[in-house]
Amino acid sequence: MNISSKLLSNAVDAFSSLPGIGKKSALRLALHILQQDKERVNDFCKAVQTMRADLRYCKVCHNLSDADICSICTSPSRQKNVICVVESIREAMAIENTQQFNGVYHVLGGLISPMEGISPNMLEIESLVERVKNQPNCELIMALSPTIEGETTIFYLNKQLEGLGANISTIARGVSFGGELEYADELTLGRSIVARIPYKNS
Repeated sequence: MNISSKLLSNAVDAFSSLPGIGKKSALRLALHILQQDKERVNDFCKAVQTMRADLRYCKVCHNLSDADICSICTSPSRQKNVICVVESIREAMAIENTQQFNGVYHVLGGLISPMEGISPNMLEIESLVERVKNQPNCELIMALSPTIEGETTIFYLNKQLEGLGANISTIARGVSFGGELEYADELTLGRSIVARIPYKNS
């Protein structure tokens, strides 16, 4: 892409480094920024810098948080004894958008995948076991993508949690096997949460 300005070219390179943004889209974004007043651009840059500097992970559920413990975990209106186990932050956001779930979350940070070198000790499994120990008679909803890796992770978690008194359920298979949970439409995902089934019956 031939650009007369090196400064503009650098901005285009920066935007195009983002996922899903090609050179043409990056150029449109850079030109849009160029047309804004400096104060608005400074506010935009400050928001991104502040997010990168101050955003942290909740010490309880490992979701994104502005404080040590996120607003979902501290909310008095949430059911603390119903824990939805998800692969990543994106799945937690997807489930929140359904407005069908009033419990709390536990973000594993991935799925067990020997082929990709992801072992159980690389995930937030130990902290989940500790949460269950401290929350007697809780329900765990395994809202993991219906893939081989997802099923392997659920099986492993079920073994680790045996004897701790947790009621383990999985989301109903309105979500197709082999699909990615974050791409499921909100209606299907919401119904899957509501119509969850005990893991041992799945």
